[in-house]
Amino acid sequence: MPTIDHKPTSPGRRFYVKLDRSDIDRKKKPEKRLVRRKKKAAGRNFSGKITVRHQGGGAKRKIRQIDFKRNKDGVPAKVAAIEYAPSRSAHVALLHYADGEKRYILAPQGLNKGDTVVSGLRVVARVGNCLPLEAMPVGTVVHNIEMIPGHGAQLARSAGTAAQLMAKEGKLVTLRLPSGEMRMVSAKCRATVGRVGNVDHINVQDGKAGRKRHRGVRPTVRGSAMNPVDHPHGGGEGKAPIGLDSPRSPWGKKTLGKKTRNRRKSSSKYIVRDRRHK
Repeated sequence: MPTIDHKPTSPGRRFYVKLDRSDIDRKKKPEKRLVRRKKKAAGRNFSGKITVRHQGGGAKRKIRQIDFKRNKDGVPAKVAAIEYAPSRSAHVALLHYADGEKRYILAPQGLNKGDTVVSGLRVVARVGNCLPLEAMPVGTVVHNIEMIPGHGAQLARSAGTAAQLMAKEGKLVTLRLPSGEMRMVSAKCRATVGRVGNVDHINVQDGKAGRKRHRGVRPTVRGSAMNPVDHPHGGGEGKAPIGLDSPRSPWGKKTLGKKTRNRRKSSSKYIVRDRRHK
């Protein structure tokens, strides 16, 4: 999907780069039974305290309910439309199954309106089809990958991302993830063949702060611009260095490089090569 630049008729248009969405159905309304209203919390928890900063406002959105399990086996489905989905970098494809059911899936690159896809245990490894990793040939490019069989996809779901099936060994297969990490998952896990569409999403530039606000993102103030009472980096005449042994969060905790992963998690033992050691 190509990008569109604008003439610099204003400061907000000068650096604005958007996507050419001529290949998706822009005038089609979303399937009514497959959407839900996104509740605004502005980063606050059940007691009203801010737990995630810099959130609030933004346009109203209807979230498309995506079928991440792809467990409707043996029933062919026709792609009725490729649609835009708010709050998601990838586009979605509306499937009309032969038995009348409708579902949304992530639209892979190369899947067009009118194509037919199917999921199951003995399915051809073709773009848009979903099948277990053990049934795919080594080298297949996949997305929408499960980490636990039957729990729904968790890996490679954003626009332009894909993983590659590198090896099969017993009950496990090895995947090379978009981050470069080599990871083993169960061979029973399902994945969709192909790369997630909307590859040029990474080239989009907002051009002005207002488009961030439309998405519900509020401004972020640098800690070095605050007073000492408000942030560990605050204070000083002019631009002052941090003055600590390492950068800190507003609450005095170490940040920027501080390891936060809980090594007691069982998922760590399946990492063959860490993404930081390419």
